[in-house]
Amino acid sequence: QVQLVESGGGLVQAGGSLRLSCAASGNIFSINSMRWYRQAPGKQRELVAAAISGGSTNYVDSVKGRFTISSDNAKTRVYLQMNSLKPEDTAVYYCNADHYTGRGYTEILWGQGTQVTVSS
Repeated sequence: QVQLVESGGGLVQAGGSLRLSCAASGNIFSINSMRWYRQAPGKQRELVAAAISGGSTNYVDSVKGRFTISSDNAKTRVYLQMNSLKPEDTAVYYCNADHYTGRGYTEILWGQGTQVTVSS
């Protein structure tokens, strides 16, 4: 069984920076894409950034130029560097990954979430 564990959340003032980390552990066969989602109170979960197999990255418009997603070569760790944080970035941030099990199917994994709070 493969698990994702996030770390790095916290409280920061507007304009500050945080770096989120997500580590995959367990019986890993192959992780293809890793993503960061966030969910603010009363809002739907939204995709923030994605690191796609092949090296490309995608971002939601509201974080472009401020957030950077990166991963290690084995795609067992993914990071989200968040700069110039705004109060509207306050949310629980979730790591997400596509894990090919080697048994003919891909499972979608989620971490437990880490709280990011940006004060004005």
